[in-house]
Amino acid sequence: MISVGNASLNAARRSRELDSLTAVDVLVVGGGVTGAGVALDAAARGLTVALVEKHDLAFGTSRWSSKLVHGGLRYLVSGHVGIAYESAVERGILMKTTAPHLVHPIPQIAPWLPQASFGQAALLRTAFLGGDVLRTFARTSDDYLPHSRRVSSAEILRYAPTLKPEGMRGGFLTWDGQLYDDARLVVAIARTAAQYGARILTHVAATEVTGRGAVLVDQLTGDRRSVDARVVINAAGIWADQVASGIKLRPSRGTHLVLPQSVFGGLSAVLTVPVPGELRRVVMAIPAPDDRVYVGLTDEEAPGPVSDVPHATDGEIDFLLNTISTAVQQPVTRADLLGTYAGLRPLLDTGHHNGEDKTADISRRHAVITSPDGVVTIVGGKLTTYRRMAQDALDKALAQSTIEVRRSCETHRIPLVGAADRVHLAAVRAPARFVQRYGVEAPQVIAGPPELQDPIAPGLRTTYAEVKFAVRHEGALTEDDVLDRRTRLGLSAADRELALPAVREAFAAV
Repeated sequence: MISVGNASLNAARRSRELDSLTAVDVLVVGGGVTGAGVALDAAARGLTVALVEKHDLAFGTSRWSSKLVHGGLRYLVSGHVGIAYESAVERGILMKTTAPHLVHPIPQIAPWLPQASFGQAALLRTAFLGGDVLRTFARTSDDYLPHSRRVSSAEILRYAPTLKPEGMRGGFLTWDGQLYDDARLVVAIARTAAQYGARILTHVAATEVTGRGAVLVDQLTGDRRSVDARVVINAAGIWADQVASGIKLRPSRGTHLVLPQSVFGGLSAVLTVPVPGELRRVVMAIPAPDDRVYVGLTDEEAPGPVSDVPHATDGEIDFLLNTISTAVQQPVTRADLLGTYAGLRPLLDTGHHNGEDKTADISRRHAVITSPDGVVTIVGGKLTTYRRMAQDALDKALAQSTIEVRRSCETHRIPLVGAADRVHLAAVRAPARFVQRYGVEAPQVIAGPPELQDPIAPGLRTTYAEVKFAVRHEGALTEDDVLDRRTRLGLSAADRELALPAVREAFAAV
């Protein structure tokens, strides 16, 4: 097990490592899931590594996902079997080795509703069967993800009590992977990289980036310093074209609604609802921690300047509300909303738009591109396949360098901080909430006075222990880092206000 101390990220460690930084083997620009994955891969191969991120870990697209570790069903439907297979393989690695504490199996139901056409139902059933085949080839056993099957309306309604029973013709059930939280996965990868010796430097901007290094600007103090690097990897995601030349992106916005579980009467499976009139498009309602449900996902072109924090449009909100309301007894309205969130996918613009007029049609396969000045950029892909994306980017960068590396990629067998198999996780002596968030580190998180396990405000589940741990061990340097990434309290404006005094208190204590 990795000790908390060796993997601790905090203000003191950041200051110490930034002050002594002059040169590294690998400089990673971007602290999302792929950048953190590159840092871990490089550090595990014995290289000196610095990851710099202008904002915070998981600040960009990585925290705006559906929190699902997909087996690639949507890619099967569109005929991209290779991407679907890669997703299934990486899902298995996450569930069994990398992060069993953060990724768990979740049932997914597709009711055959009266408004669903035979073609939509047949396509979903075919995709579920195809997922079974991929699961077998990816060697993910039924013990983790059971095979799909046809189920009765009664069983469907046990998973989703608020569905309209009238005219339902049963449905289909399969299993997929779900992250406890995407931002927590990124933090865990970064902390594991730090345990292997990587410098994880958040709130540090990289400017004047070339294949030989960059000028770093501390966003907290304004201090500037140059760092030399033998390899520079641009993993800035939606901002990749601002870091390296020759990169052209075609962003796509994915929007989710945040709703209370009470609206869905205790939804216990991912609910899949076909979009009326569209054969291959669905909307999903996804059970989430802290009595929330996420409803998504849109796929809309997002031209123009890239916003640090994208926002859902009125049209997207209405589309998601209207689609999910076709399936449930009581229409879901704006009055039910706790909040919304939107993320931008860094899709590569190939310039060939024939037959690809919608961003939904652009391939999600990742691409590794080398700029004339030697910067290696990784774009595209998706959260589930971050580890393979990181491996491919680092392999290409090293192949073009003079660095002699004696170790190949090992990240497919490296557990992240907190990880353990299901037997050991079940034996951890800590409340379930903490085991789900921290795995075998949970006892260390709650060590101390019993009041640390008290909620930080009435009506919230987040505890003083979680806030304290975020500041002391998870690299949270600002109030927003805690509210928006280490916890997801910021998804609700009301919850944010309630939590703010306790978060300020935690920083004052440090």
